[in-house]
Amino acid sequence: MLAQMIGAERPSVSLATGTLQSAGLIRADRGRITILNRGGMEDSACECYQIGKEALDRYLAKEIKP
Repeated sequence: MLAQMIGAERPSVSLATGTLQSAGLIRADRGRITILNRGGMEDSACECYQIGKEALDRYLAKEIKP
C-alpha cells in the first residue's frame, strides 16, 4: 500500500525501510512502520522535507488566523 501511495515499486520501499530500520530510525513489522527517531529521520531527508514543512506551516498559520 505504501508503494502505491508514493508511486514506487515495492522492492524500492522494502530497500528504503530496511535501510532506515538498520539505522535505528524506524521499526517495520507486518505492515506497520513505527518512527523511533524523528530527528534522525528529518536529518536523513533531503531539503525537500524542510521546504514542504515550512510551506505547510505557513498554510496552517493562514488557516488559523480569523
